[in-house]
Amino acid sequence: MTVLTARDEKKGIEAVEKLKECGHSDLVDFHQLDVTDPPSIASLADFVTTQFGKLDISWYVNNAGINGTIMDPEALRAAAAAGLGKKDVEVNWSEMLAQTFQLAEECIKTNYYGTKKMTKAFVPLLQLSDSPRVVNISSGQGRKKKLTEERIEEVLNEFLRDFKEDMLETECWPPALSAYILSKAALNAYTRIVAKKYPNFCVNCICPGFVKTDMTFNAGIFTVDEAAENVMRLAVFPSGIPSGLFFFSQEVTPF
Repeated sequence: MTVLTARDEKKGIEAVEKLKECGHSDLVDFHQLDVTDPPSIASLADFVTTQFGKLDISWYVNNAGINGTIMDPEALRAAAAAGLGKKDVEVNWSEMLAQTFQLAEECIKTNYYGTKKMTKAFVPLLQLSDSPRVVNISSGQGRKKKLTEERIEEVLNEFLRDFKEDMLETECWPPALSAYILSKAALNAYTRIVAKKYPNFCVNCICPGFVKTDMTFNAGIFTVDEAAENVMRLAVFPSGIPSGLFFFSQEVTPF
């Protein structure tokens, strides 16, 4: 059984209906979830506990994420047509997006703190499983050096302070997709922290690539099915897979 979640209940129910049309209605349940809302996280954890007792399938995928920008759809599609998402293709992100402090703050709350809160809420349930897996959906944009949990939060707070004071360039933060890059770097570092803290867990992060989703205005290279296949491979791999790694599609990549 898989529990599908979405912040927008209507969209979540529509997704389940589509799965029913494919004959998977008995394999999927839905529950509303907003990872930035602690009561919503607690409600989901209570639902899983009540309905299943534990995560019998033993895997848990953190997929909630936003880019923290106002994106120009046509500019993004033009960049995609010019090779965005392919190796060694340079992109001038500043020409296709705008950033605000409010969006940056929301991005970090969702991509990093939301995932962190979800992980902490579900660790007790995962510990009941024989082979617990956690897969964090990340990005190649966020590959940074190792950080402690305390240092992660210090860096994020420094970034938001500098953003608010219009000092991103002065303090040498990423000029575009700033909050997205920082949030994913934090997520990657946190993935390794959780993997070390729970050695019987298999905890990894993966960049599925430039995927055709609502967030990319369907301008990506990979289909949703192709991306999901690589994510699920990590979730259902046989026991013994290494933990605390970063994957790009199917390949292990240095952080």
